[in-house]
Formats: sequence, structure tokens, C-alpha cells
Amino acid sequence: MTILIKNGHVVDPLTGTDGKYDVFIKDDRIENVAENISGEADRVLDADGCYVMPGFIDLHVHFRDPGLTYKETLETGGRAAVKGGVTTVCAMPNTRPVIDTAEKVREVHERQKVESLTNVIQLGAVTMGQKGEELADIKGMAEEGCHAVSEDGKSVMNAALYRKGMKLARESGISVFAHCEDINMVEGGVMNADENAERFGLPGITNSVEDVIVARDILLAKETGVRLHLCHCSTADSVKMVKLAKEAALPVTAEVCPHHFILTSQDIPKDDGNYKMNPPLRSKEDVEALRRGLKDGIMDVIATDHAPHSEEEKNRSMAEAAFGIVGIETSAALTYTALVKTGILSIMDMAEKMSTNPAKILGLSEKGSVSKGKTADIVIFNPGKKYRIDKNTFVSKGRNTPFDGYEVTGEVVYTLVDGKVVYGSDMEDKKK
Repeated sequence: MTILIKNGHVVDPLTGTDGKYDVFIKDDRIENVAENISGEADRVLDADGCYVMPGFIDLHVHFRDPGLTYKETLETGGRAAVKGGVTTVCAMPNTRPVIDTAEKVREVHERQKVESLTNVIQLGAVTMGQKGEELADIKGMAEEGCHAVSEDGKSVMNAALYRKGMKLARESGISVFAHCEDINMVEGGVMNADENAERFGLPGITNSVEDVIVARDILLAKETGVRLHLCHCSTADSVKMVKLAKEAALPVTAEVCPHHFILTSQDIPKDDGNYKMNPPLRSKEDVEALRRGLKDGIMDVIATDHAPHSEEEKNRSMAEAAFGIVGIETSAALTYTALVKTGILSIMDMAEKMSTNPAKILGLSEKGSVSKGKTADIVIFNPGKKYRIDKNTFVSKGRNTPFDGYEVTGEVVYTLVDGKVVYGSDMEDKKK
């Protein structure tokens, strides 16, 4: 199978390519990137007016499969991913049962080949059942290609046990993805601790809940030498600590989610469960620090923490609703609108933080680039499309978003995974 992408503006952080080029794909590989490629192809995609970028790699999603498939499945999560231009995801292990053995990692990896349109890398838990009592089979899961372990949804509060897990991860050649939350300091909080929480009569979550564990985990990474990736950073002090870690040449990277670099707690209009996420929406000062961190290259990655829930679990008071929002279908448009159109990031920066840097963190040397010989995971993105986000058009099972009705610019037109067109806006039109 051959595909020729014509007239697009290729953006490739790995090679620095930034201009109008054609892309020729044969089977699952990019065979050529050049001006005015001629010749026959089985399919021609016209990318005029669009950016052609490496497929996005989302380091942080919850596909809820196995065990919580009323929220999401490998199939629905995969369809949502490719609609958002995401060609590879890291699925967090807090499923039912928890992914804590090599066999469970292998099972998901085998199933995703058949059930998912996007590539799914299943991460493993740090501890058995995520109970924080004994280490999971980190070495075995690494051998099955988990790439990282994470206790996402919580932190391993036993620092000595966590240190042992970090050492095992380092010895196994994989990373630790850290959810930073001191559970002893949460005290029932459901949103940022500020005057808005007081107005709603809801318990707050202070910045220190995150910051204390960020500091601890960076120090443990320094001691153990493990590659540490900090998930969903939300505070100004997290950015400061990541900067210090990098200045000390520690193997630390960090991600920010669109909801954290766009919305503040002051944007919450009422007591609405669709605004409840962990960590919570923070202050204006935190949002500005996160944006500066992304602009200055301190924060490496834009990820989503895609967390689908049922309507029953979200359409209630924040005091009772589940934590988490969906984001995999909207992250590209939100990032382009909030960061690229405003001049905070360039389109090259966007591609770097949504694809090239995640590929480097995972050690995926054949992904994250639109260049000869690389895997043909590609997104074609139209920067001129204006519309309002409509949760009723989501293909994810989750509709839990605070961005319903939010005006954005930028739309994924086509997504290619392994040289196959797995999503096209024209394909969606034909379904209607």
C-alpha cells in the first residue's frame, strides 16, 4: 500500500523540517519527504493548508480496560485517540484488575493489536494491586514492553518501598511515571483550596499536596538514577523544582495537561462534577507558570490524563463526583488555540511536546518524526478550522469535559497509524 500526502506543511522537530513538502509512504514506513513528489500511489491525500506532523503520543490515558469497560474500552479509546491525532498512548494500570504482572501486560498488548486503532503501550503498576504494600513484577512487565511503571491515581506513600521499585525500574531499563499527591494532606479536598472552594462550601486541595511529593520523587530519582516522569503537573512550584532538577542534570521530565494550562479554579462557574479533576484546576499564577514552563522547555510534554467516567459518576456535586475528565479528542485543538495561536509556543514546539519528546521518553526511536525511514504515524492538522467543542460528538464513551461549548481553532483532518489511514474527517462525514 502506498500513500502520497501532497501540498502539506511538514513540521518535524527531529530533523527541523518546517515547510511545504510532500510525503510518500510505502506500507508502514515513510519512504520520502521532498518537494513535488511525483509518481503513482494507491491513495493521495491533499494536505493543502494543513500541517503534516508526527502522530501525537499521549503518555497519560485511562482506557479502563479491563474491568471498567462501561467507562471506556480499548476499542472506543482507540477511536477517540485517532480522532484526536493520537497514534500511540500509554494506558495507566489502575484497571480492574490492576495491571501488576507480566501476563496482564501481555494480554492487553495482544488485545490492542486487534481491538484498538491506536498503538497502546500498557504501563504496569509499581505495587501489587496498587495497594502500596509489596512491589509488582516490575522486571517481568518491563520484559513485556510496558516501558514504564506508574501508581497513577495515587502515590506510593512508603518512600522506602518506592525507592526499591525505582531501583528495579532503573535496572530493567524503564521509567517511573509519578502521580504526585500526598494522600495524608488531601483531607477530603475536591478542588483547589481558595475563595472559590469557600464560596461553594467545598473542601480544598492545597498546592503542597502535589509539591511535597514532587520534591520527594525528584530526590529519590537523584539517588536511584531512574528516569522519572512527572505526570499532570499543576503548580508553579512543580515547575521550579523541575527546572532545578534539569539544571542538576537529573533524568527528570514533566508533563502538563491542557486543562491545567488553560483553566483556573476561577473558571468553575458552579458546583459541577465536570470540573473535578486530580490535581485540581489551580490559580492564575499557576497557569502562567505552567505556560512559561512549556515555553521555556522546562516542561517537556503535553499529555491529557484522559479519564472517562459515566454520566452518573460525573453529573453531581464535586463533593461526590469521580475525579477526572476526558481530553484525548480535544487536546490538539486546545493546545493550538491556547498556546500556538497566542504565540506562547510555535507549531514546531507543539509537535515536539505532543510527539517527539514523548517518543524520546519512551525510547521509541522510530516514532515522533516525519522523516525517511520512520514509522508512518502521521497527523494532518488544519489550523484554520474554527468551531465549538461539542461533547455529543465524542467517540469516547466519556462526555465528562469542562470544555463543552468552548471555541477552538484547529482540527485533525487525517490520522495515519503504521501507514494506514485510521481516521479522516471525510470518513466521519460519510457516517452522518
